[in-house]
Amino acid sequence: MSDNALTIQRIDTRHDNVHTALNKLREKLSPNGNIVSEAGRQRTIAVFGEPLTPQQVVERICAEVRQDGLEVVLKYNRLLDGAELTADSLRVSVAELEAAHRAADPEFLATIGRIHDNIMEFQTAILHQLVSLESKPGVKLAQRYTPMRRAGLCIPGGAAAYPSTVLMTAVPAMAAGVEEIAVMAPPTDFGSNNPDLLATCHEIGIKEVYRMGGAHGVAALAYGLENLTPVDIIVGPGNLFVALAKKLVYGQVAIDSIAGPSEVVVIADETTRADYTAADLLAQAEHAPGASILVTWSEDVLEQTASELERQVATLSREDLTRQSLEDFGALILVKDQDEAVEITNLICPEHLHIAIDEPHALQQRLITAGATFMGNHTPVALGDYVAGPSHTLPTSGTARWASGLSSNDFLRSSSVLEFTREAMLAVAEDVQRMAEKEGLTAHRASVDIRVEG
Repeated sequence: MSDNALTIQRIDTRHDNVHTALNKLREKLSPNGNIVSEAGRQRTIAVFGEPLTPQQVVERICAEVRQDGLEVVLKYNRLLDGAELTADSLRVSVAELEAAHRAADPEFLATIGRIHDNIMEFQTAILHQLVSLESKPGVKLAQRYTPMRRAGLCIPGGAAAYPSTVLMTAVPAMAAGVEEIAVMAPPTDFGSNNPDLLATCHEIGIKEVYRMGGAHGVAALAYGLENLTPVDIIVGPGNLFVALAKKLVYGQVAIDSIAGPSEVVVIADETTRADYTAADLLAQAEHAPGASILVTWSEDVLEQTASELERQVATLSREDLTRQSLEDFGALILVKDQDEAVEITNLICPEHLHIAIDEPHALQQRLITAGATFMGNHTPVALGDYVAGPSHTLPTSGTARWASGLSSNDFLRSSSVLEFTREAMLAVAEDVQRMAEKEGLTAHRASVDIRVEG
């Protein structure tokens, strides 16, 4: 237990410039590729011989993997994770997956099965379907959706094991009809060496698991290796290097998002229990880093929550990391009223928004920029993280302003289908000819002229 009192940033919109404070917080959480700790800087020098920025590290690693493939992935597994692997041991064998499954707690596997079914039910229900119409006589139009052939999943494995992320990324792909799924997780005790993670993969039918992480793992999925076919889309969370690598390979493959640290905004009033609110804020802070922000128009609620944070943080297994995360990235914001709470929250565009008041629905209609919204006092974010059905892979760092959370629809390709009869083609021929003339595209016009004449 720490002897130091918890110091968390407080913002009172009556006196403080909330925009400046939030911009500073967002900058600290943004995966911009230029910020690195001194320990990280020294490690970079040890591996590369010079103090490269994270962006430069990722560019170098991805270029090497693209050029030399497998030997580079094995090199960075050794240099960055201390894992001495070979071409044969890079992929987790079927026997290892089966052994992990046999050894797994039956109750854990039953939980995995129930969560799988919850996610599959929701993700199947929201799946895009074929749309077709005959807009005019002789004109048939359709929008067709087909699954991507092959998906790559990034599963973190640094500070904790995340079987939940396997479920929340793989099951939406399965709901979409993706036939081949390749999982990458770093060769660590919390990654691809973790028995629970491997048992989860086997339980839901994943057969491809690779012992690799970081930028070299992302590059391997994008460009391919000997015995690893390139994927069509890469999804899932990771550290700064994973985020920057996904950004770099975008265009070679599709990606879901460029994610930063986890974040939550909790809107609370006098009906919200302070111990609930503190627990919700701590649940994000323990990701370390994780941004935990309270927005309230009640000074009493703010003070009670601050006291509960101090009390509860001392009980956590990751107390030191959680405490540091709260002090670095947390904020208790006192606003004038509900209208200002809406304004501030829409400005933050949080990954998770918990409207933890008795009557959240009216407020929710005005809150339009959250990755996922959790309604009322009995819907903590952990339900979405683990069991509900929508994916917990969500936009961070303010990108919820324009980005969406991962869903089964991200694994679909959309294409249009057009069919005109001769009569229908003749009915629009003049419009095509006129537009082609305006744009100087005579071959376009000719392709219609020849049909009109014939």
